[in-house]
Amino acid sequence: MSLVNTMPGKVSGAALAFLHDALPGWSILTQVAGDASFRRYFRVESPRGRFILMDAPPDKEDSAPFLEIARYLRGHGVPAPEVVAERLAEGFVLLEDFGDLTFLKALEQGEDARELYRVAVDTLIDLQSTPEDGSCIAHHRPYDRAMLGRELALFTDWYVEGIRKTPITPEDRAGFDLAFDRLLDLVLQQPWTLVHRDYHSRNLMWRSEGRIGVLDFQDAVMGPITYDLASLLRDCYVAWDAPFRQEVMDRWFVDPRIRDRYPVDRATFQADLARMGVQRNLKAIGIFGRLSLRDGKHGYLNDIPRTLGYVRETLPAHPELADLAALIDRYAPAD
Repeated sequence: MSLVNTMPGKVSGAALAFLHDALPGWSILTQVAGDASFRRYFRVESPRGRFILMDAPPDKEDSAPFLEIARYLRGHGVPAPEVVAERLAEGFVLLEDFGDLTFLKALEQGEDARELYRVAVDTLIDLQSTPEDGSCIAHHRPYDRAMLGRELALFTDWYVEGIRKTPITPEDRAGFDLAFDRLLDLVLQQPWTLVHRDYHSRNLMWRSEGRIGVLDFQDAVMGPITYDLASLLRDCYVAWDAPFRQEVMDRWFVDPRIRDRYPVDRATFQADLARMGVQRNLKAIGIFGRLSLRDGKHGYLNDIPRTLGYVRETLPAHPELADLAALIDRYAPAD
């Protein structure tokens, strides 16, 4: 008989039935930290080792892209978790267990940041070097102007008017639209590649001995080549000084696989990365506002000052974005 070490009602009978079929002899089940979605995760102990049970209600989460992208990435040498078993109609997936040590926790415990980010950059380049042959659902999902623009609107709708409770005048709403269009004009000049979309310290697992695990890739798309590097270096959850960011940027930029696809000079690259970071960070701020107001997940509000700080740091160096800088100063002034 299996022992369930968890709060009553946390695991459904259907989930337990799936486990009995997929992993006979399992013995202990404990809930582990989740993400900002409706998915829940449980660690399963068994004679075969430890695994992760993902419980993703099919009426709220479509797990098919996760499974397809996981298998695609693993097939091309990117360390996504192995899919051990699945019952997709019920939202259950049994996965390889990468442990609990996110990059964020590893850094807090004193692991060597240079070593972690060396491996993170090399793994990112591996991901960006996978063949774009149409064999993965992500190849058919463009990170285009429409999607990038909807993300920017999260900032005005959920943060400015939602969290700050500051109505935007019609004139300034039009100004935001024009400023966002200008930003996207510049961002969309970059070559495209496979984009993870959340390549940062909470979704990268440190597995010791130079090994890494990559999670939360189910929303991958084809989009601007600097997007994931911006996620890594303008991370909403951990901040780095300019010299360290430059060191990591240089490692990515000089790799021959990147140079072949992105043969620009260093100044162009740094401008592309900075602008991409503005889009990424404004989107994240809007998502944090939505998580608080819509989903009751208020802890993410603590990450807004750091994230908005990146935007304030970047905009003064880019006069082409002066209109956006002025609007942000007006509607999201430094407290």
